[in-house]
Amino acid sequence: MTTSQHSRTNSRTAVQKASLAVGAVFLLVGLLGFVPGITSQYDQLAFAGHHSGALLLGLFQVSVLHNVVHLLFGVAGILLARSASGARSYLLVGGIIYLVLWIYGLVIDQESAGNFVPLNAADNWLHLLLGVGMIALALVLGKKHTARV
Repeated sequence: MTTSQHSRTNSRTAVQKASLAVGAVFLLVGLLGFVPGITSQYDQLAFAGHHSGALLLGLFQVSVLHNVVHLLFGVAGILLARSASGARSYLLVGGIIYLVLWIYGLVIDQESAGNFVPLNAADNWLHLLLGVGMIALALVLGKKHTARV
């Protein structure tokens, strides 16, 4: 590792590191959604809609669209981690998006065309945890950054 790479790594704020970590996890999840075996019933993977029978880790209903959204969300987290304000925004706005998605998953009929992502009960619980967790990271770690500036 060169000196400039080393200092760049050490100069990242906690909120930037959190954004990088969350983004990397989303990238990994997006990729794993396309891996047979890790995604059970892979032969039932549809582009979108509630008819996709594929289950990531045998639990979370996924589709091609769902996986692509995870990949894009991961790339956004990594790119926005370049700055503390970008990282905080990613975590805060991303958390809000996941809370909206949680509410959406609660109110739609899971067997209707409105469930185009698709979402199941396990997805809904995960979206609640992600939303709360991402917002908490943004507020707690982002506050530390703004206090230092």
